[in-house]
Amino acid sequence: MSDILSGPDRDARRASPATGTAVSPVALHRPARLQSIDAVRGLIIVFMLLDHVRETFFLHRQVSDPMDVTTTGLDLFLSRTLAHFCAPLFVFLTGLSAYLYGERHAGKGQVARFLFKRGLVLIALELTLVNFAWTFQFPPTVIYLQVIWAIGLSMLALAALVALPRGWIASVGLAIIAGHNLLDNVHFTADSFMHVPWAILHDRGWLEVFDGLRLRTSYPVLPWIGVIAVGYAAGPWFSSGSDPDKRELNLMAWGFGILALFLALRSLNGYGEKSWVMGETTTLTVMSIFNITKYPPSLLFISLTLGVGLLLLAFMERSNGKRWLKPLAIFGAAPMFFYLLHLYVLKCLYVLAMAIWGPSHGSYYGFDSMAAVWACTAALSVVLFPAVRWFAELKARRPDIRWLKYF
Repeated sequence: MSDILSGPDRDARRASPATGTAVSPVALHRPARLQSIDAVRGLIIVFMLLDHVRETFFLHRQVSDPMDVTTTGLDLFLSRTLAHFCAPLFVFLTGLSAYLYGERHAGKGQVARFLFKRGLVLIALELTLVNFAWTFQFPPTVIYLQVIWAIGLSMLALAALVALPRGWIASVGLAIIAGHNLLDNVHFTADSFMHVPWAILHDRGWLEVFDGLRLRTSYPVLPWIGVIAVGYAAGPWFSSGSDPDKRELNLMAWGFGILALFLALRSLNGYGEKSWVMGETTTLTVMSIFNITKYPPSLLFISLTLGVGLLLLAFMERSNGKRWLKPLAIFGAAPMFFYLLHLYVLKCLYVLAMAIWGPSHGSYYGFDSMAAVWACTAALSVVLFPAVRWFAELKARRPDIRWLKYF
């Protein structure tokens, strides 16, 4: 997804200074405005890895959405909450990246064709390589339509929207984000002609394809279409020649403004969310406030995650040139490659652990604490980094290999 972010350094005022150390060309040669995007994407990739390590080695402590704060420990709650930032920011940055792609390619028709082809590829990957990585089952009996599916369908929707003026795209995106919770009580039975499209758009559920194969619409796509549209509308903030100071001001103003909206709406204990409750301790009360709905993402869920995400982008802009930013930017330069790599590595590790030690918790093999989950995440980040850096550098070196751009 990030090949569209390459290009000459036009933000020289904040370009990374030479340090005398060997650094990946992916990190050195990207404009500051684009390196900050890669760095945020890299950070949420690490959050995603943490969540998937939990789902692999903490199956005996499964967490549903929304989480039950009365039975979930703070360490598990915090880890799951960090993962909530992944999908909204991935989708938002996909829309933003699509706008920047359009800067380099004349005509909205070309942007629409790019989005359409990329969306189809992502959907195909979800149905094949991604689903197999989760189940190791062929032929599959269940296919989970998750975040890659949602991004793919969102790209198809944005391909249809790009012909509109940017203001209209922003309005459509904001209307979907703000208004889709009005549809929460709309449901269709399995015998209704609306059951399948509504399960895909807004009502998480099961679809029977034929005897022996079911689809799970884990990520109803309608709210994500709103998020990708808003991301596209934010594209001019990061366009070539844009003022870095104005960009940072926009990011901070909108970030704090959206978080203020979250707090105001949450205090009302109403629209689009279950009510938060006073707990026996302050910790339980705070956990209840931040226990918000992801499937499909509520207005409050999107407000919290995008508000924080915009502030993260502003922080990454200010941090340009710092050494710790470069590994994150490299992770973010090859997101699809990392996504597939880490899923297969985790599945192979789990199968190997079961073969060597057998179940340790009921019928599962798993860690005894969340501390072990965090430690495993840190170790895997280090172990997987060289492969991701190699692939990111290959993409930067070989733009003539067309299939690389899909990873």
